[in-house]
Parts: sequence; structure tokens; C-alpha cells
Amino acid sequence: MTTELPVVAPPRVASRARGTTLVLLAALFFSTSGTLGKSAMSAGITPEQVAAARITLAGLVLLAGVALFAPRKLKVRREHVPVLLGYGLLGVAGVQLLYFVAAGRIPVGIAILLEFVSPVLIALWVRFVRRHRLPRAVWGGIALAMVGLSLVAQVWQGVTLDGVGLLAGFGAALCSAGYFLLGERAVADIDPLGLVTWGMVLGAVAICFVAPPWTWPLRLLDADVEFGAWQPPVWLLMTLLVLVATVLAYACGISSLRHLPASVASVLGLVEPVITTVAAWLLIGEELAWPQLLGSAILLAGAYVVQRHSQILTA
Repeated sequence: MTTELPVVAPPRVASRARGTTLVLLAALFFSTSGTLGKSAMSAGITPEQVAAARITLAGLVLLAGVALFAPRKLKVRREHVPVLLGYGLLGVAGVQLLYFVAAGRIPVGIAILLEFVSPVLIALWVRFVRRHRLPRAVWGGIALAMVGLSLVAQVWQGVTLDGVGLLAGFGAALCSAGYFLLGERAVADIDPLGLVTWGMVLGAVAICFVAPPWTWPLRLLDADVEFGAWQPPVWLLMTLLVLVATVLAYACGISSLRHLPASVASVLGLVEPVITTVAAWLLIGEELAWPQLLGSAILLAGAYVVQRHSQILTA
């Protein structure tokens, strides 16, 4: 009788170039969500309905794809359910719902910029909840981010931005911080693709309480809307929002972590608000005043400093 030797898969070879390409593609794909979603809202769809459709349809696509091609990645243990629930509620439903509410009331570039305050919130959590000391550079980055934020909001004019939009943007930042903190804890035991898939599915269930599918205005899907030099139908924008700005974006972002540490990937991800602001200017005609552009650069510089030292935050 002969015995067969087990087949050992060759080890994955990390490629910094491939990881960089993937994280930049993820940032590019994610950056389209604001302009696509806001254009769809111009037809009469509410931010809640846009977010619900995006999460629900993306969740179905991811669940079907992973179940078909990599079903083992969907296996989770009972003790993982609480962190999955938190991840789905905060990191998926909360972030996307509040981001679209913000984008519907304030410029898309500022809405995504407010979400990128999350590194500052994470640093403060680590300092005051985990009670880890932070280096001076991190405090300097936080100070820079706050100065930039005050320029973006133009506080010397009594804050020129919509109050609800600002609160929604800060809420998105809080949920984004939860996304990273919960994700950091979860990926130690749960496959990243399985985590994203279940997070999207659970987020879809939660957000459908806010905007149930039977309330979605399907009659508006054939309406044409302004999108740069084009007038595409709403259904095309929603399809791109689901497949490109969500499924492909998450897939590229997760895959990049096989080649790059999270600290490096998060720093490269700072190009997202820059691309978002340029896309909003080119496609939907949103322009920022020069103090807001200066504040955006200062805020991103502060976020970069905080993220650049993130390895000591998770030590």
C-alpha cells in the first residue's frame, strides 16, 4: 500500500509593488462613491435609500461570490458573533449611512475628509481608553488635523457648513474608527474576506430597518441625471456604486493587506479624499474655497503623521 504525501501549497510571496497598486486601486474605487451617490440623490433618492441599496446589493454579490468560490472563508465560530455584529453595524452600516447623509448636505470632498478624522479618534482612544502613551509626533499630527478642520469648516465665519451634514460627517468618522478597531481585533481570528462579507450582510440587515427595500423608489432608476458631461440613468450609477465603489473597492483593499502592513496601506489610502475632491469638482461641479483646500491639505498632513506612527498604537 502506498501513502500519498500531502500537497503543500507554495507560500504566498509578498510584493510591495502589487500591494501598493491594490491599495491605490481601492482608494480610487472608494473615491467614486460620493459622486455616484450624490448624483443618484439628485434624482430624488434619499441618502438612506442609496446607502441601503449599496450595502444590501453589495452584500448579496459578496455572499454569492464567496460562497461559490471560497466557502471556507465564511466559517466563523459562535464567539465571533459579537465582534461581527459590531463590525457590521459600525464599520459598514454606520459609516456608509452617515457618509451619504453628510454628502447629501455638504460638499462630497469635505464629507470624505471628515471621515478621515478617524485616525485622530483612534489615537485618542488608545491614549485615554487603552492608556498607552503617545509620542509627541502623534500629538503634533492631532493638532495639525484640528487646525485643518477649522479651516475646512471656516469657523471664523461662524461655520459655513450645514450643521446636520457636519454631525453626520463626524459620526462617519466615529464609525470608521470603530471599523478599524474592531477589524484589528477580528482579523486575528476571522478570514478578512469572510469578515467583509459577513460585515456587509449584517450591515445590510441593520440598514434595511432604516430604509426597507419596498420603500426604494424603483421608478426613478430610469431617470437621467447630470454626471459631468454625461447624463446616465440612475440604474447605471447605482450599479457602478455597488460593483466598483463597494465590491471591487473592498476586495482590493483586503487583498492589499497580504502584501503591505496595515500602517503603510492606511497612509497610502490618504489619496482617497484627494481623488474624491477632484472627482466632485470635475463631475458634479463642487468647488472648495481656497481656505478649505488649504485646510484639507493640513488635515491630511496631520492624519498622515498620526497614521505614520500607528505601529506604536497597536503595540
